Amino acid sequence: MIGKPQNREPQVHIMNDSIIRCEGSWTIPHLTMLNKRLAKIQWPAVVDVVWDAVNIQAMDTGGAMVLYRTLIELRSQGKQVSVEGLRPEFDDLLQMVLSHWDRVCEVTPAPERFRERVQGWISQHIRQTLKGVGFVGEATVHLFRSLRRPSLIRWHALFHSLELDGFHALPITGLLAFLMGVVIAYQGAEQLRQFGANIFVVDLVGISFLREIGPLIVAILIAGRSGSAYAAQIGTMKVTEELDAVRTLGLSPMQLLVLPRVFALVIAVPLLTVYADILGVIGGALIAFNQLNVSGVEFVERFEEAVALRHFFIGIGKAPCFAVIIALVGCYQGFQIRGSVDDVGRRTTIGVVQSIFLVIVFDAVCSIVFSWWNI
Repeated sequence: MIGKPQNREPQVHIMNDSIIRCEGSWTIPHLTMLNKRLAKIQWPAVVDVVWDAVNIQAMDTGGAMVLYRTLIELRSQGKQVSVEGLRPEFDDLLQMVLSHWDRVCEVTPAPERFRERVQGWISQHIRQTLKGVGFVGEATVHLFRSLRRPSLIRWHALFHSLELDGFHALPITGLLAFLMGVVIAYQGAEQLRQFGANIFVVDLVGISFLREIGPLIVAILIAGRSGSAYAAQIGTMKVTEELDAVRTLGLSPMQLLVLPRVFALVIAVPLLTVYADILGVIGGALIAFNQLNVSGVEFVERFEEAVALRHFFIGIGKAPCFAVIIALVGCYQGFQIRGSVDDVGRRTTIGVVQSIFLVIVFDAVCSIVFSWWNI
């Protein structure tokens, strides 16, 4: 920066129809404010315009670029612009910017307009949605083909995925479901005790867990545990060009990698949901006994009376749909990985977030539909 350090804000004033006075510090820390003020100015309608730069106290390369850019804009409007009173050192900066202006324009693209950014964002998401729909369609075709010819199913990969994503998920699923049952019953006990409605803790735990909480807990856990693994595994195979080798051998990545994982989750998630329902209800029963003096016999009798079987079937019916969403989203994000290993982590995160989001949206839609049907 040339000139004495100044904290004075940059100013631009129109003194009359032909003189524009500049003041203050035209330096990088003040450029945002300076650009805003220049954008609001109504320039004179006369042809000959004089820039009075006597009161510019400090200027650096950024300020010189803003000044020269403004002069170009005025000249493009047909005005004859001259600069007077600019200090020699500031004029040297302006001349330097002038001599390198073409290179500056090459490396400094014009800011994208808000409308263009919105249009780009919309078109990008439309393309991603169409690609996702195409992936789902391809998976559906291979799915029905495998159901017609079970010999196409890679049973070894299916059972291996079932072990990793189902059996190995039992400890964390059971622990979390049990704790959620404890939390729900404990929070409900605080309110039910005030009204002497202790026994209704059974309704609270039973209906909420079997119908909503159990399937959602399992789906969210599987999305974070298995969905992320699917995206990372397939993405790593793509980065290391293993998928190209698979296609070269005449094998279908959809048949080899996607369908075994889909089938495994469709089997594992409903079973894990039943397991989570049992442990969640047990956790609620323990709190009901300790906090509300509801014995185990009373809990079971009320459970049979108040919790209809349809709540269990609704929860179990949603579980395979959750499984398909998680498996397809995880595999799809794995196939979208491009370039380097850095993209693996980003796509894995996107896959987990999208899986959980779509699972919750699907669950919300089901709740609305079941409410309309009085189920």
